[in-house]
Amino acid sequence: MKIIVDAMGGDNAPYEIVKGAIEASNEFDVNLVLVGIEEKIKSELSKYEYSQDMIEVIHASEVIGMNESPARALRKKKDSSIVVGSKMVKEGMGDAFVSAGSTGAVMASSLLKIGRIKGIKRPAIATVFPTLKEETLVLDVGANVDSKPEHLIQHALMAKIYAENLLDKSNPKLGLLSIGEEEKKGNELTQEVHKILKKMENINFIGNIEGRDIFTGECDIVLTDGFVGNVVLKTTEGLASALFKIIKREIKASLLGKIGGFLLKPAFKRVAKKMDYTEYGGAPLLGVDGVSIISHGSSNAKAIRNAIKNAKKSVDADLINLIKANIDGGTGQ
Repeated sequence: MKIIVDAMGGDNAPYEIVKGAIEASNEFDVNLVLVGIEEKIKSELSKYEYSQDMIEVIHASEVIGMNESPARALRKKKDSSIVVGSKMVKEGMGDAFVSAGSTGAVMASSLLKIGRIKGIKRPAIATVFPTLKEETLVLDVGANVDSKPEHLIQHALMAKIYAENLLDKSNPKLGLLSIGEEEKKGNELTQEVHKILKKMENINFIGNIEGRDIFTGECDIVLTDGFVGNVVLKTTEGLASALFKIIKREIKASLLGKIGGFLLKPAFKRVAKKMDYTEYGGAPLLGVDGVSIISHGSSNAKAIRNAIKNAKKSVDADLINLIKANIDGGTGQ
């Protein structure tokens, strides 16, 4: 197995990317190709001990910035780490691609260079949310802001395959995110998708759910369009960050609070770990004809290590061929 890693993607490139790649290579015994500005990558590699036959460096002279227009950047920067990495997967030089670079650029490059799985209309970004029970897979969280019912039905089928094979969930329960539990609640999109899902025997559809239900753990999969999903994702990230800051501030406000905080420190650490996005590494772009993992732009070494772990698990599970075998004209039936 060989995993291609965009060494120049994200706010902390290349130092955190290289560090995370070395940790992953050492721990998971996986061959890696670091793509980017060779001089900078090798300078970072020189700081660590690692098996040199497990990590290869491929030079890419350009870097796509986080705020650049994805379409324009892909046209102008054909020798960027994102484009080169995606092409390597397409050409069979790697089994998966991992990047913490611009989400739009990674998604566009994956679509243009790797291509869509035959029959898939639109890909979806899927991410794992912590809940009161086990984790829940939420999609789409940003690949498509304007979706049609057939897109969400395909996303549901791919999510089922991912949840069963990567998250070890048997016959995963799927809920459709709406503004009420009643079948008639929601916009035209959710109402039409609800009708279709009810008739699908190969989806364990439990009906509409509301935003507050995402974190109860009653659903294994939460299905929504990319606009709503991205708002949910960013709101959740902001709320979690704000809550931890408020709790920390209140603990420090009094002596009694400091004592209580000290006693509860182990519990706070466990909660923080469960809410930490770096534990999950990255989000798979489901629907492209190759494993493509999109990591958070602020990913540190731990997040990159776990993103590579997720990529390896996807390749080991033969995720792409599983999707191909279960998608037939967009219905899976």
